[in-house]
Amino acid sequence: MSDYGTSGVGSEESGATGSLSSDSETGARRPEPSDGDGSVELVGTAHVSSASVEEVEETIADRQPDIVAVELDEGRYRQMKGGTPDDLDASDLLHGNTVFQFLAYWMLSYVQTRLGERFDIEPGADMMAAVETAEAHDIGVALVDRDIQTTIQRFWQRLSTREKATMFGGLLAGMVGTLQAGLGIGLFLGTFLALGAELVAGPLLLSPGLADAVPFVGGSLLTLADGALLAGAVALVVGLPIAALLAYALDTDTEYEEFDIEELTDTDVVSAMMEEFRQFSPGGAEALIDERDAFIAHRLVALREAGYDVVAVVGAGHRAGIQSYLDDPERLPPMESITGTLKQKRFSLYKAFGYLFTVGFAVFFGLLLLGGAKEGWVIRLFVAWFLVNGIAALSLAKLAGAHWPSAIVGGGIAWLTSVNPLLAPGWFAGYVELRYIDVNIGDISRLNEIVSDEDATIGELYDRLTDVPLFRLIAIVAMTNVGSMIASYGFVFVVLPYMSAEVGGITGIVDLMLDGVENGARIVLDVIS
Repeated sequence: MSDYGTSGVGSEESGATGSLSSDSETGARRPEPSDGDGSVELVGTAHVSSASVEEVEETIADRQPDIVAVELDEGRYRQMKGGTPDDLDASDLLHGNTVFQFLAYWMLSYVQTRLGERFDIEPGADMMAAVETAEAHDIGVALVDRDIQTTIQRFWQRLSTREKATMFGGLLAGMVGTLQAGLGIGLFLGTFLALGAELVAGPLLLSPGLADAVPFVGGSLLTLADGALLAGAVALVVGLPIAALLAYALDTDTEYEEFDIEELTDTDVVSAMMEEFRQFSPGGAEALIDERDAFIAHRLVALREAGYDVVAVVGAGHRAGIQSYLDDPERLPPMESITGTLKQKRFSLYKAFGYLFTVGFAVFFGLLLLGGAKEGWVIRLFVAWFLVNGIAALSLAKLAGAHWPSAIVGGGIAWLTSVNPLLAPGWFAGYVELRYIDVNIGDISRLNEIVSDEDATIGELYDRLTDVPLFRLIAIVAMTNVGSMIASYGFVFVVLPYMSAEVGGITGIVDLMLDGVENGARIVLDVIS
């Protein structure tokens, strides 16, 4: 498969129409095509194989083609040549599911980096060898791969929820181990479950009588201790099975010493690996392999039809698919079907829930006023919603390392974003934070170095990760959102019942809303009649 090292996330689609890369992109000359029909010779490589580097250099030197085509897009080529890493635009990183797409990209980069470390070769060395050898022989270079951002977006859109969970569970397990990953996921789920349970039902595991029987143990401390025990119990009950599933899925007992990296260029081995990946994720395989086979083949066919003799250096996993298209170009799908980003569904249950939640919030306050609730009480209720969301989101943003302006913006907008689940306060906090930190795709290399340190503790890993601007930005976004979620819990189950005492408790609120419905219906009928 392709080189997923530190490369052009955030760049725009280059050459989506199938146009050839220009001299300015490659820094190499564009020769005149040979007389007669052109030709394409594919060289299948493993991106972390020293033998592949030697094969590439020897093939180009022997064949002396007009063009050397490489499995790179413009962003990866530019960075491979030592250019400045692409900056990450806030609108790209913070909008919608792009954060999750970036995490998928990081996972692929991390896996390949670890392979490179194990076999002591820089990932993408085969492509670098192809470019450098072409330049040494004054041979033109063509960039024939699809833009990495487009590939990752289409890859993410085609993954099922189970596949996404397995991917990120695998990444987490690779960093901290399967047991720690499973318990960490379990503790995260347990914390939210315990928070809701304690707010609704009070102590579940500890006897309420302990608050009176044991000195210095008040009701609040008892609830906190009970919540911690409940979260720990859920972490064990949920986390241990998750750890076992991760261990089974990842097959952590595999002896890496028995793995020969040079076998990655063997046709049978590559076919078996591709088939295994396709069984895991048919949609993901289509985006990462099949579509890119067709995209690269479109570029190579265009070069061949222009009369160029081409040596194309591609990952061994793409060789068979590309060759089949070169042998029968009529099978190529239209270029527009494999370029651009996939559109999300216009309707989804999540979006429908978001809109209904927003309408419901407005209706709630409107019915209270129509039902005769005092304006002062309704205003205080709204202010409480604002403050609870704001304080929680601001506090967790600061805990993640946000600057004060970023935390204040995240906290200030939290009440509105909690009303509309389609928005998130973390996005706004992240936008402001980008005024203080410089984030670029080169941060991925630093992240890979840190998580590859197997001797570091989880605490040490987190401290070092937060020193990387890209990770800190993601942590700020996530923690701000978590703060708003916790606040929404607290408002519904703690603040609202407390403040409802002025109107007769929860029953009084229900009565006010019913009166509001009746009064509202009467107003509508009066208007109609």
